[in-house]
Amino acid sequence: MSISRIHEICDQISELEKKLDAAIEEQSGRLPYQIDGKRVIFNADIEESHQHAKMGLLRWFMTVRPQNYLTMPFIYGMTVPLLFLDLCVSFFQLLCFPVYRIPRIKRADYFVMDHRHLAYLNMIEKMHCLYCSYVVGLLAYATEITARTEQYFCPIKHARKILGAHSRYENFLDYGEAERFHEKLQKIRIKLANEAEQEHKRK
Repeated sequence: MSISRIHEICDQISELEKKLDAAIEEQSGRLPYQIDGKRVIFNADIEESHQHAKMGLLRWFMTVRPQNYLTMPFIYGMTVPLLFLDLCVSFFQLLCFPVYRIPRIKRADYFVMDHRHLAYLNMIEKMHCLYCSYVVGLLAYATEITARTEQYFCPIKHARKILGAHSRYENFLDYGEAERFHEKLQKIRIKLANEAEQEHKRK
């Protein structure tokens, strides 16, 4: 299969992903809530049904398996290294991206903490959701920082297929594509610099 055909298939996949996102967004739009800034507002009937569905703390604690409590220190003990990771990648981006003219990432785009507006979750469930939302957002944020760094220094695909490839991977050079490598690498870096400049103008 030719490289052009592979790029064509990738473009088709990208287009289908956009259609899927639009369909999911449309489906979500049918749910009875409105977004007002950072607040999510349900109508009165839905809010009342959510209140009825909420499980009380005593009942909730009684439904949790005893072995689950044993894992809690390990789960929430990860808070310290995760916060350290957050600090490190944020500082790395702040310090290094302007030097290499890599477009900076808006941190807030990756952290969505809206589960606290769901009245059918009790205080403990909201805390679990807050923690998970933070971790998932942090890993996505760190992945994008790493992806842009890799795009600058080593935009080369691997010989074997990898799972969970980041969003910029498909635009990397093919494995073993040695012809005019440094020229192509420079073009990629120029493209990143242009992206950074456009991002700066939008601010």
